[in-house]
Amino acid sequence: MARLQDDREAVVERFTPTSGRVSGWAALALSVTVVVAAVAYRDEGFPMWVGAAALLVGVLAWAAMLRPALWVTEEHLVMRNLGETVHIRLAAVEEMAVRQVLAVRAADRRLVSTVLGRTWRKTVTSRRDPSAADGPREGMGYVDWAEHRIRELVDAARERAGVTAGSREQLALPDAVRREPAAVPLALIGVALVLLVVSLFL
Repeated sequence: MARLQDDREAVVERFTPTSGRVSGWAALALSVTVVVAAVAYRDEGFPMWVGAAALLVGVLAWAAMLRPALWVTEEHLVMRNLGETVHIRLAAVEEMAVRQVLAVRAADRRLVSTVLGRTWRKTVTSRRDPSAADGPREGMGYVDWAEHRIRELVDAARERAGVTAGSREQLALPDAVRREPAAVPLALIGVALVLLVVSLFL
């Protein structure tokens, strides 16, 4: 019997966003409230451009703060961002770091995810703390654990591929980075922009 899906694309680890969710939901709720008010009170002179602007803000809040996701399959680190989903071959990861955002270098490109991030103060202290480079330990913060987990999966993938970080063999790996445009959020942003422009002339 044929497999229903490629096991290499099954999720091995999914990471929880560390910031932006509360403000994202708040912005979305406020936007929905203004849009509903604009529709309900249109005949009473409620400015339609205000409703259209709120719709655009809501779509951007969803796409930028609620849509982003980060997970790892057997072969790839997957970053779902505002306008695209990026598949990074784990064995092709040259270096990575979690500061205010997760930054990954692969195929001579810098790729960023906002799902994992530290506060500015935590970023500074983690650079000074020698124990920050240690393995997982009791009481470790979630971001530190997630960074170690990704590094562990990257190291395992490099070992399977027989490459080392920065080597010519690593740089020669095929399909190191694959980008997929996100049709739904891009279309929604486009529609909201058109409605905003049209509403300015009503």
